[in-house]
Formats: sequence, C-alpha cells, structure tokens
Amino acid sequence: MAEEVLLFGVGRSPFSGRVEMALKLKGVEYKYVEEDLANKSPSLLKYNPIHKKIPVLVHNGNPIVESQVILEYIDETWPGYPLLPKDPYERAIARFWAKFIDDKCLPAIFKAFYGEEKEREQAVEELSEFLNYLENELKEKKFFGGESIGMVDIVANLIFWLEAWEEASGTELLTREKFPRLTNWTHEFVSNTIVKESLFPRDKLVAFLRNRIGGPNVSK
Repeated sequence: MAEEVLLFGVGRSPFSGRVEMALKLKGVEYKYVEEDLANKSPSLLKYNPIHKKIPVLVHNGNPIVESQVILEYIDETWPGYPLLPKDPYERAIARFWAKFIDDKCLPAIFKAFYGEEKEREQAVEELSEFLNYLENELKEKKFFGGESIGMVDIVANLIFWLEAWEEASGTELLTREKFPRLTNWTHEFVSNTIVKESLFPRDKLVAFLRNRIGGPNVSK
C-alpha cells in the first residue's frame, strides 16, 4: 500500500512553510491542500477538531498538529536528512531555541505590529532583546544547525515574515548594524533552493500585510 502524506496549510503561513521545508529536505512526497481559514474545510475540522488550525500533517490517515510537533514527527519518521542533532544535549539545546522563538519572539512580533501604540513600543524593545539572544546563539555558525539547515533554522523562518512586516509597516528593526549575524543568516537561509520553494512570494506577502496592518500606501 502506497504511503499517503497530506499537508493542510495556508501558503502565506510561516507555520505551513516550516512543514513544507522539512518534508522537502527529507525528500518526502506529499499532497498539499490549501485551506481557506474564513471557510475551513470539513477535513481540517475533522483532523484538528480541538484547535481547528493549520498546519495539519496527515500520514496514512493519522493527523499530527502543531508545527514543531510535526517537525519532530517528520524527523523521527523519515530517515536521511537530520533536522535535529544526534547528541542528546545538542537536541535539547535545539528544542530550547525552537521553543524560545515561538514562545518569546512570536508574541512580541504580533504585539509590535498589531498592538496599541504603547504596547507596540514595549514589544519592539522586547523583540530587539530576543533577537539579540538569537544573534549571540548563532556565534560564527552559518546556520543555527551548524553548516546545514536544522530545526531551529526552520522555526526561525519567522524572521522572513518579520522582514516583510518591516517593509509593510515602514519599521526598521532587523538591521545589519544591529544584527550582522542574523542578517547573514537570513541571506544564507533564503538562498537555499528548498527554502525558496517553501516561502510565500515576498511581494505578495508584503501586499497582504500592508492591507492588514495599514502600512504605507494603504488607504485609510
């Protein structure tokens, strides 16, 4: 019986993008199903009845939800390209930074661009502090995973969306002067062929975000 792998996602979602990157790095064939979050499909509600969110990976009829959980499942299920280090300590460190990005950086990004004015100012300060932690963690490495893209790099794809948010809102935060290592990492990351295939087109993402946050060139 042929293996069935389905991914329910949204093209502009960084969380769907994470799963696509992982599957492609592993060389796993899959069918992608684009969801309309304003009109969620019966399949999405069936496979993720608790959160009713994307992404959802369905492997031979078994659903897995939450992007980081899905990434670990992919790494444990399909051999070949490793997403996490073999060493238990290094794996723990990678899990820590992946969790840090979603638990600390992600809420700060949302507050910085969608919050009230006072909340935005505080969130920008917090986000700068969090990005500085990532800057220091990179050290002299090409990627967070060393010489190759790993789980932390995949989770850090949020930085691509952060840059699009900056362009859409006219805000400058992630500059080369402040974050030279993160800037170099971004260049290396988005230059990877598989990453390019998994990222939503930047111009379309910026246009979407401008409409959503009321950035430059948006009619009030």
